[in-house]
Amino acid sequence: MPRGADPTTHTKLGPGGLADVEWTVQLLQLQHGHRVEGLRTTRTREALAAAVAAELIAPDAAADLDAAWVQAGRVRNAVMLVRGRAGDSFPGEPRELDGVARYLGYGTGHAGEMVDDYRRSARRARVVVEELFYG
Repeated sequence: MPRGADPTTHTKLGPGGLADVEWTVQLLQLQHGHRVEGLRTTRTREALAAAVAAELIAPDAAADLDAAWVQAGRVRNAVMLVRGRAGDSFPGEPRELDGVARYLGYGTGHAGEMVDDYRRSARRARVVVEELFYG
């Protein structure tokens, strides 16, 4: 985690972020890919769907991972558009944060709601990661 970064808003390395979801899916691929052909893909969401189909993960748990993965990716894209450069965290500058919120469909002045929604989704994903990855 970069120095000074807020782990709860770091879309790549924070709890429930992209790395958590991808590593958990990759663990399922390593454990079960020899017998579940659908897991033999480089696409995270396709592998997650294959894991559900093979009953390796409950549909609601997979939905939590998928939602967090999609949301983190959308935030990263919005940060890129607003800042003009890549970023893995929500902007600290209020004007930029509001721009990210507007890009993601939140109204002006609702950036706090956006961050809360992200944190909630990441927390749900982290619960699944803790169960599947760390058992």
